[in-house]
This record gives sequence, structure tokens and C-alpha cells, in this order.
Amino acid sequence: MRLLNRSTRSISLTEAGQSYYERCVQILSEIEEAEEAAQVLQARPRGTLRLNISPALAVCIAPSITGFTSLYPDVSVRLTATTRMVNLVEEGFDLAIRFMAAADSNLILRRLASFRFVLCGSPDYLARRGRPEHPSDLVRHNCLIYYDCPFGKHGREWPFSGPSGDLTVRVSGSLETNSVGGLLAAARLGNGLIFAPSSTVAEGLKSGALVPLLTEFLPTEYSVDALYPHREHLPLKVRAFIDLVANNIRKAKPNAAVKQDISPNPHHKTPPEQPDHEYQVDLRPIQAA
Repeated sequence: MRLLNRSTRSISLTEAGQSYYERCVQILSEIEEAEEAAQVLQARPRGTLRLNISPALAVCIAPSITGFTSLYPDVSVRLTATTRMVNLVEEGFDLAIRFMAAADSNLILRRLASFRFVLCGSPDYLARRGRPEHPSDLVRHNCLIYYDCPFGKHGREWPFSGPSGDLTVRVSGSLETNSVGGLLAAARLGNGLIFAPSSTVAEGLKSGALVPLLTEFLPTEYSVDALYPHREHLPLKVRAFIDLVANNIRKAKPNAAVKQDISPNPHHKTPPEQPDHEYQVDLRPIQAA
């Protein structure tokens, strides 16, 4: 197709050339507008943050979501809680916040905090059934089971650490559920004992609605991690939310309500606190980036 008419003295557009030129000008203008829009998005968090979390972290993350949407009214959060680790790219998530996350060499991991699983019950339950003095005593107690827990046999095997090393107790009870809220409510109502992340039961422990048990047998601490697919050009909404969650978890100190009632357990290992470092997830041990 001829776009130009040429002569020895001048060049002019053909009709097709004029149409082609006008469309190119329009396209370049739209590209410029798109670049300006992208810069605005990076100047202040906007759009929808698609977030995936472990169900047990919902209580811990909820205050950060409220604070984030108040700070940045142009952002909305779409929260999905799953026991499985989703594929962030294929399923359209910007960010995942998980505990005991499985290794994935395609993701970047930022460690936010560490936590313990805590055994506790209500004062009413303990008045009726007594306090267990050793993990083996749990076989005589009504244990409320979270069956999507990553522990063995669908959450029925609870791990502890003692003078003789690690031990696991197989428990049973009148309630099995994959609802963290339902499990917590049942424990507060005196239905039985709960074994849950410290972030889940922290409020109950602070208020006295729940009492920590067997604190000298608490197991190894686990990490809470943020995972996202790209290190470079991370959307500002993702970066800002991760920073807010990390700051809020540090302030909340989810283990504080437990630690104030116990002496350090000499039988467990505590991971070094590295809340602000990013890591490349690999099948090998995590190394600081």
C-alpha cells in the first residue's frame, strides 16, 4: 500500500497514508495516557488487592485490612481464605500471607513474624474437667479439632516438646470443623480445649476468656510469611499492605499473651526474628536475599 506521494520537489500523503498517520497519532496519545495512569497507580495505592490467606490468620489480618482501606480509600480488598496454597499467577492473586508455607521456587517470600501453637481452654471448662498436667493427659479431655490443620491425621495429632524430646498426642473430641471462628467460639463457651496459633487466641488470652495450658511443652515456633510472584515493579498496593501487616503484627505481639505466663521452653528451637527481610523461596533452606 502506498502511503506517500513523492516527487523531485515534495512529499505528500496519500489518502491511505493520511488515515494511517491519524491512527498512529491516536495510538501514541493513548500510550501516553496509559503511562500516566500507571504512574498514578504507583504514586498512591489504588485498585483491588487480591489477597489469599491461611484461614487461621483471619483474626490476625483483619485489623490490617481495616486500617489499609481507611488509609487508602481508592483500594478495595478481595480476601480469600484457603487451607491450600493457591497458584498466585494462575488464580489471579496479588499476594498470599500464609503460615507453614510450602516451598515454591517461583515466589518471593518475606518473613513477617513467628508464632506458636497454643493449647488453651476456658475457665469454665477447666473448673469442670480439671487442668492437664502433661500432654498425655489430653486423651481424657474433650479436644476441639480443626481438621484442615497441617498436623497429622487431619488435625487429630497435636505436637509438643518435652524433656525427652518431641512427642505427639492423638486426641479426640465432640467437634471437628474447618471454621476457625467456630472452633474459637466453642472453646470460649467451654466446650473443650483448643490448639491454635497464638494470633488466633491472643485476644481470648488477654481478656481471660481462655487460659493457656501446658506452656512448658509448647512446640517449635513457626513463621508467618508474605508471598508474591515478582520482586521488581511490585505494585504499590501490595508493598504498602505488606509493610502495614508487618508493622501491625510487631505491635500486636501475638505471642506476648502466652509468653507473659510462661518461662521459656528449653526444649524447643525458636527461629531468629527477621521480620523485614525478603527471601527467595527454594527447595533448599531459605537464605537471606
